[in-house]
This record gives sequence, structure tokens and C-alpha cells, in this order.
Amino acid sequence: MSHDFPPGSVWLVGAGPGDPDLLTRKAERLLAVADIVFYDALVGSGVLALVPPGTEMVGVGKRSGRHSKDQVSINVLLAAAVLAGKRVVRLKGGDPSIFGRSTEELDHLAAHGIAVRICPGITAASAAAASGGASLTLRGLARKLTFVTAHARAGEALDLDWTALAAPDATLAVYMGRAAAAQVARELIAAGRAPDTPVMVAVNVSLPTERILRGRLSALAFLVETISDSDPSLLLIGEAVAVSPPLGQRTALVQNLNAATTG
Repeated sequence: MSHDFPPGSVWLVGAGPGDPDLLTRKAERLLAVADIVFYDALVGSGVLALVPPGTEMVGVGKRSGRHSKDQVSINVLLAAAVLAGKRVVRLKGGDPSIFGRSTEELDHLAAHGIAVRICPGITAASAAAASGGASLTLRGLARKLTFVTAHARAGEALDLDWTALAAPDATLAVYMGRAAAAQVARELIAAGRAPDTPVMVAVNVSLPTERILRGRLSALAFLVETISDSDPSLLLIGEAVAVSPPLGQRTALVQNLNAATTG
């Protein structure tokens, strides 16, 4: 039995973007010995298939505003299972610490005297860049990487620091960005980001139904028109995600940018 997973304990486990081959070895080991697994809607079916027969499975997914369980109910279920002496895995899509609402669950469990361990997972932005043959950073062109979510609470406007996000030397990863794509493009351009900034839209990252769409920032709203509400989508914006030019041309781009910023 796993020495770090005794009865009456809980792990928050990152399921990665969906492809079971991108699951960490540690995550697979924890799933193999869990008594009960609480899983999100975005966890890939291939990952769930790794859970041994007989393990109790509880779907607590939240997707496009359709919640099978609210967060308070999830917190209560987790605490009850741990206090009943079960080995509990809370399985979250991607990485638990990136837009996974982990803090709310950590705080609730801590209030009941329950210590929680976290097993990180590959986040969608990393998987999307890999699928698109791109980098999230690039010397001279993309010195910063910013993760934001375009998901706002019901009735609330998307309130982001657009001026900061429009920095030309950064890559911007927008999670849950399909519905807000038009606003994201409009606000970034208004804040100074060039309309011809490269964009990459990754749909169903790492799954057999994956699609990678490329274009420019000014056309972002059109790029997402064919994407269903039920298909998880990520927006990557910045020079680093452009289709790679020949090495000499890219070197020239870096030199020109450096000259412009130091001249």
C-alpha cells in the first residue's frame, strides 16, 4: 500500500489535459490505491479508465455553467469521505492550482483538521503549445507568460487589467476563453496590442477530437465561431505562438525587437 496515502487522507490530483499518457506517474499510483475518486467533468475518459474496478467514483463536474454539485456540497462530501477513513482522491482537470478552485477545498478540509496533499498536473496551456509546435516563451519576443481566465461569475463583467495584458513582449493564455474571445480581442487591441498579433486557439487539447486554429488577434472572434459551447477551449496570444519562421528570420526578429527596445 502507498506509504503516503493512508486511510483517512486526501490528495488533490491533477488529471492533466485529458490524454492519459500525459498523466504523471504519481497521479496514476494514487488513483490505483484510492477508495473513492471525486472527479470533474473535464477529466478525460481515458484517465478515468485507469481507476481500478470497484473504486467508488463520484462525478462532481462543473462545465459551462451546468453544475452537478455546487462547491459547498463538494467540500462537504470530501470531508465526510476522509473522516470516514477512506483514501480520497479529488481529481481535477489540468493542474489543481490553476483555476481549479483548490483553495476553497483546502480551506474547508483544514477547518476540519484534515491535511491535504497536492499532486500537480500538466496544465492546458502547456499541452496546447506542445500540440501546436510552439513555445510559451521566446527569447527576445516573449519574456513573460500570463495565465488568466475569461470565466466570470453570472451577471458579472469580465474585469481584467487589459493594459497590463496587452504588453507586446508577453504570451497570454486565456482559459475558458471561447465565449469571451471577441471581447478579449477588442480590449487587447484597444489597450495597444497589435491587431496582427498571432493567436492560437486550442480545442479539446490532447484528446482525439483536438483542433488547433491559428490566425491573428483581429480575427479571433471569427476563429471561435465553429467551436461548440461544450468543447473546452484555450486562447494563446503572442508572437511565441506564431508558425515558426526559418531560424534566420526568427533571429532577425529577435535582433530587431532588441534594437527597438534599446535604441
